Amino acid sequence: MTTRLVQIAMDAGDDSALGRFWAEALDWNSSVEEPGVVTNLQPRDFTYPDPVAVCIDVITVPEPKTVKNRVHIDLATASAAHQAALVARLEDLGATPVDVGQGDVPWTVLADPEGNEFCVAEPREIYRDTGPIAAIVADCTDPRAMARFWGRAMDWTLHEVTDAHALLRSAEGVGPYLRLVRTPDAKTVKNRVHLDLRPCPGDDPAAEAARLRALGAADIDLGQGDAPWTCLVDPEGNEFDILTPR
Repeated sequence: MTTRLVQIAMDAGDDSALGRFWAEALDWNSSVEEPGVVTNLQPRDFTYPDPVAVCIDVITVPEPKTVKNRVHIDLATASAAHQAALVARLEDLGATPVDVGQGDVPWTVLADPEGNEFCVAEPREIYRDTGPIAAIVADCTDPRAMARFWGRAMDWTLHEVTDAHALLRSAEGVGPYLRLVRTPDAKTVKNRVHLDLRPCPGDDPAAEAARLRALGAADIDLGQGDAPWTCLVDPEGNEFDILTPR
C-alpha cells in the first residue's frame, strides 16, 4: 500500500487568471473544476493520474501571500538558448525577476503574477526527461529525515542525499523530481503550495492516512470540515492532502 503524488495545489487570489498563466507557461490544458474556486492544469493528451507528470490545481483562497513560499517549481531547459528564451517568454506572460538571496547562480528566479517564486533551471542532464516541470522543491531543516519520510510515504527512489539536499523520483523513473533543500528559514504560515497524494484504486484512504501518521505525519485542521480528503502535515509541518482513491 502506498500513495502517489498526483498533483500540487497552489493557492491564488484568482484561480482563473493564475491558471491561465501556468497553462501558457507549461503549454498545458486547463479546465474549470469549480468556477471561481478551482482550475485544473494537466499536460495535453494526458490520462490522469500518471507518474509521468504531476498536475496542478490552482485554488482561490482569501488569504494573501505574505512570505516566500517554502514549496516551488523548477522548470527544465535543454540548452542555454532555451533557458534564455523561456525566461523571456515567461516575462512576456507576466512573470517578474525576483531576488530571494540566490546570489550568482546559473538558474533564473522569477515570480508568477501572484508573486509565487519559481526557478528556470539551467540545462541539467538529470532533468533531460522530466517534462517541463523538472522538480518540485521544498525547503526543510533536515533533508535526510524528510527524504526518509517522503520516500516511504510515496515509495519514491532516493537518488541523492546530503546534509544540504535530497533528491527523489518516482520508482518508475519518470516525471519530475522532489528536491528537498536545507534552509535556515522557519515555517511561519500555511504553505501556499502543497502536495496532493492519492491512494491506488481499492486502497482504504483511512488506512493510508494511518500509515503516514505512523511514519511521522500528523493531522491538521485547516477548516476543511467534512471534505472527502484528509489534511495532514509532514514531520516539519508542511501541509499535504490524502485524496480519495482513483
